[in-house]
Amino acid sequence: MKRTGLDAIDIRILGAVQRHGQLSKTRLAEIVNLSPTPCWARLDRLKAAGLIRGYRAEIALERIVDFTRVIVTVSLTHHRRADFDRFEAHIAGLDEITDCVATGGGMDYIMTVYVRNVAAFEALMAGLLDSDLGIDRYVTYFTTRSVKHAPPDLATLAPAARPSADMS
Repeated sequence: MKRTGLDAIDIRILGAVQRHGQLSKTRLAEIVNLSPTPCWARLDRLKAAGLIRGYRAEIALERIVDFTRVIVTVSLTHHRRADFDRFEAHIAGLDEITDCVATGGGMDYIMTVYVRNVAAFEALMAGLLDSDLGIDRYVTYFTTRSVKHAPPDLATLAPAARPSADMS
């Protein structure tokens, strides 16, 4: 994956968009401390480079519907590329599984599952087990509350950004 060279202003723009979503030209420029026109030009460049995948709203799901969130760790019986591919293709088609990451170590995957209730979760897991995906074992963790949910701090993760090439 090719990394794009970003300067400190680009990082601030991406951080602002990540934190606040779509912003007016004026508001984004205020947050980034840059005049509106060059700020917007940089945002357009960042979009064109594919660095912004989209904009989403964070919905207060608990205020709309009752649901059960379950974290599930999964270990496969075999560790061939075809086994991982089959499992991942199946998971990609299940709307109840909103997040699935492959991991190294004791478990192969960690999934976040949203269902209406425990019975729906049991039915989902029975379907996974019946689908011959090579699941060796799984462990479930029923969540009781969210303690922290935030995007990563881009400024902390980005290497020391190169000085701004007078794009302002």
